[in-house]
Amino acid sequence: MWYIDKAYIGGKFVAVSGSKEIESINPANEKVIGRVRLADRNDARRAIIAASQAQNRLRETSRKERVEMLMALKSAVLRRTADLQQATIEEYGGPLSRSRWVSQYASQCFSDAADTLQSYPFTKKIGAATVVMEPVGVSALIAPWNSVTGSVCSKLAFSLAAGCASVIKPSELGAMQTQVLAEALHEAGLPDGVFNILLGNGDDVGDEICRHPLIARISFTGSTATGKNIARTATETLKRVTLGLTGKSASILLDDADLDVAIPLAINAAFLNNGQACVAGSRLLVPESLLEDVITRVRLHVSMLKTGLPDDPATEIGPLANRSQYDRIQRYIRLGIEQGAEIIVGGEGRPDGLEKGFFVRPTVFAKVENQMDIAREEIFGPVLSIISYSDRDDAIRIANDSIYGLQAYVFTSNTERALHISRHLQAGSVLNNRIIPELLAPFGGVKQSGIGREFGIFGLESFLEAKSIVKG
Repeated sequence: MWYIDKAYIGGKFVAVSGSKEIESINPANEKVIGRVRLADRNDARRAIIAASQAQNRLRETSRKERVEMLMALKSAVLRRTADLQQATIEEYGGPLSRSRWVSQYASQCFSDAADTLQSYPFTKKIGAATVVMEPVGVSALIAPWNSVTGSVCSKLAFSLAAGCASVIKPSELGAMQTQVLAEALHEAGLPDGVFNILLGNGDDVGDEICRHPLIARISFTGSTATGKNIARTATETLKRVTLGLTGKSASILLDDADLDVAIPLAINAAFLNNGQACVAGSRLLVPESLLEDVITRVRLHVSMLKTGLPDDPATEIGPLANRSQYDRIQRYIRLGIEQGAEIIVGGEGRPDGLEKGFFVRPTVFAKVENQMDIAREEIFGPVLSIISYSDRDDAIRIANDSIYGLQAYVFTSNTERALHISRHLQAGSVLNNRIIPELLAPFGGVKQSGIGREFGIFGLESFLEAKSIVKG
């Protein structure tokens, strides 16, 4: 059983001054696999000071130096790919295929940032002015438990590309993944304090880095409720804030879609990352004329999905991350039944043959009205709601009838129809006939799904401020 009691501050692994400890439980067998001692406000202040001291040096580095640092980070993470993969399986319950992708994506983030940085014009002429894009300053990077490695690396990559030192707070529920990642990043040999990593609760470490006057910018991914609290706290010192928040994405199946292709994609969009994804297409909108055919196909496809141990190569859906998530999904399944939706596959409890672990039965509801809780709230598990619509305008109306607007999916054989619907959907991203995003395109939400954008040029510029210098 492992024990973690250190944070990464100023280029070193140092003992934390906090006293609170929490257990880490393997979600596949419910056994305690480790303990972590959490950092506190004093540790957060130490990390902020270290980043602040590094910031003055980092802002003066050249494009070439930053590219070299990014590529060193990429190589360091690649060397620990197998360890990152294993930590994701053991601590989070991510299936082997998903865990392998996450570990590879983590390294790709640094090369994506390096490619963006190579061609980015930091100086532009606008009329009589010279506009200079400068680092915003020390940045707080706050990552969620459902995507620790990928989210940390993505945020760090573009923060560093812009010349911003960082204080990174991954979720304390991802301690093992964080430790392996911190060890990998340390091996890249970057200057002390350029990035600092510590695990702690939101009400002390999180609150401190959101309040501290030396933090200039916050990049947060997580729930809308937490994002609102962060925004309120950051307002006191007018920090720059990017929030990647809750989603309730719609997958729109048009009447000309190839169902043999579209339905497996739509189900994958709903159940990716064990359903624990803000971009999950958890509402499947189906034309009334195809409803019965789609229900039959979905029932068959989902009933054949392999739910099992995450290290089994055949597993498509692993356990949920923790007991709280398991209980949450059971509550929503009961709520869907109580409100009149019909289960066509799945339901309460664990799948047959899995007596231990936080496994749930992949569940699909039909006869769902868009006002039901299962259609309005982010469930964050493998639960899909099928909603029928009458025509294209009705589909757009239903899709947009949500307080969220992170991502949407459209399945059709007609490119023009896909483009028309995409332009009318209130979402930060719309994927047509695919579920894999473009990782250099801007990513973020509208409405209560967030503020600002990440990835590519937009991600780089979120860590920059424009300064206008005008000749007399």
